[in-house]
Amino acid sequence: MALHLSLAERLRLWLLEDAPFRDEAAALLGLSRVGGVLEAVAKTPGVAACTEELAAALRLLGFEAEAVVAGGSPVEPGDVLLAIRGRGDVLSALERTVLDVLAYASGIATATRMLVEEARRVNPRVRVAATRKTVPGFRLCAKAAFEQGGGDPYRWSLSDAIIVKDTHVELLGSFDEALGRLRGRSPYRVVVVEARTPQEALLAARAGADAVLLDNMEPREVEETLRLLEEEGLRGHVTVEASGGIGPGNIAAYAATGVDVVSTSYPFRHPAPVDISARARRLNLA
Repeated sequence: MALHLSLAERLRLWLLEDAPFRDEAAALLGLSRVGGVLEAVAKTPGVAACTEELAAALRLLGFEAEAVVAGGSPVEPGDVLLAIRGRGDVLSALERTVLDVLAYASGIATATRMLVEEARRVNPRVRVAATRKTVPGFRLCAKAAFEQGGGDPYRWSLSDAIIVKDTHVELLGSFDEALGRLRGRSPYRVVVVEARTPQEALLAARAGADAVLLDNMEPREVEETLRLLEEEGLRGHVTVEASGGIGPGNIAAYAATGVDVVSTSYPFRHPAPVDISARARRLNLA
């Protein structure tokens, strides 16, 4: 419910952005006196995403909307994803924003599905996780779409865990100083430490990090990190995540190293094109 409320608020702002005063064509044509149904229809294959979330948000805003297919469902050309019923001027005002949200979200889900299948082919237990590198304002839909594509939405925000990044280390002056400040932390908060070398990852694990994020390491460096952790008996006590520049061309190589998590922003930066168009038909709403 909280997600739907948050999405409804964002959707209201997106609609105002597209029609800040009025829909000129709808006003000229007298569409307020016409009733109908607007359908979002797939023109290319893909994985549908955020249909139920978007329909729920629209209903919270007072519109009559129905998700025809569930998020995560494969769609083919001609399939209807979502339907909205109402006055013609309302449907006209909603059309562009609704189509754009569905197309972008479905593109994320489609790209994610491809990456998950590629990674699981060589490592059935690996988690393909989402980074926080989403377009500002669209994170709710982007993360939901990633999950519906078969990935793990992972950390939704900085509030989800204590994430010690390289910029923190630079501000403090040293990696050792950052690790020292982790001692005495609350045991109820997950600590993730970003490491740039296998040796830094080992130091983080020794300091009690719950997870080490191997930042922009090559697959051979990831394997070296796993070996060092195994030798010290720490492998089973820490989650190992590979991240940085991971996409279709190398995700299998990273997954094959045996890491627990491969995180990627690829579906957010390069969503698979899913063409979705509008189809309207007139109804008597009396």
